[in-house]
Amino acid sequence: MAKSFSGGDDEMITELNVVPLVDIVLVVLIIFMLTANLIARPSIKVKLPEASTGEAAEPTTVALTLTKEGALYLNGAPTDEAGLRAYIPGVVKDDPQAQAIIAADKEVPHGSVIRIIDLIRQLGLYKFALNIDPSVAASVTQP
Repeated sequence: MAKSFSGGDDEMITELNVVPLVDIVLVVLIIFMLTANLIARPSIKVKLPEASTGEAAEPTTVALTLTKEGALYLNGAPTDEAGLRAYIPGVVKDDPQAQAIIAADKEVPHGSVIRIIDLIRQLGLYKFALNIDPSVAASVTQP
């Protein structure tokens, strides 16, 4: 509804003009839709061949466990640092993407865990994770 003003500043504006707001929102929406399409599209499209005998290659996982008594286990079998030095280079040679999961009792000294991490990194195994109890971690983060 158009209103004509006779030239005075004394009259109050009682209606909001939402047309500029709608224009800005539509322009931002169009920009978002165009850029989202470009971001989601892969840069090189390749149709990979299928094979009936093919399977996904999972990286080799080495399980290391440190007990509070100081015992070291490799994939569930008791071992020592010499055993790790003999085993890990073969794993890394067979699978360069190999990874280690290190589980240590909470009473194991921090230095012992760091020593194992340092040892496996010296042997060429650079991907590792520290195993935790997720139920305890969830309860700590919840207020």
